[in-house]
Amino acid sequence: MKFPYTEKVLDHFKNPRNVGKLEDANAKATEGSPACGDQVSVYLKVDEKTNTIENIKFESYGCASNIATGSIITELAKGKTLDEARSISWQQASEELGGLPPIKAHCSVLAVDGLRAAIENYEETHGIVKQKKPTNVEEVRRRLKKVMNPLVGLDLVKTELVTGIMIEKGKVTVAVDLPATNQFANNIREEVMEKISPLWDVNEVEVRFTE
Repeated sequence: MKFPYTEKVLDHFKNPRNVGKLEDANAKATEGSPACGDQVSVYLKVDEKTNTIENIKFESYGCASNIATGSIITELAKGKTLDEARSISWQQASEELGGLPPIKAHCSVLAVDGLRAAIENYEETHGIVKQKKPTNVEEVRRRLKKVMNPLVGLDLVKTELVTGIMIEKGKVTVAVDLPATNQFANNIREEVMEKISPLWDVNEVEVRFTE
């Protein structure tokens, strides 16, 4: 059975709004994986005095629904405060597009997750943290699930490259089962540090590769 797209979905797919990388962004996040079929990166430029989203852009890899929802999410979020943008739901995004085929509903979820992750990134890097819970292994592992293993296109945790996580006195150490000489080692190190460093009680991140 085929599920037709609405005219608005097709319009946002063929003519996506706010597409591309935002060079002066002060927050960003990536959700999904090309290996899983869909990925969205969201970039924010937030006014630090008012916590209002001045500008927002997205990059998308995936189907028409993925691109269209990324486009509509940026339109809905632009000009809103962080709290207002955080309240945008996937149902709202889908409704704004006139509805999505049931099999493509996850694309709206992915776009909203990307927006909320970018907001979280801004709040953490700018000292705006709603709940200051001590960082634990579960939280570090959750964030490492967003770091891709370039060898196969899946995250570090799923591909079992993470062999250990240690947290001690503000330092997080992540052991990765990959030689330090591997061509992707530096990229992985940078991504791990980018995901873990913003945590409010973390002041040092070390990535240990195999010899």
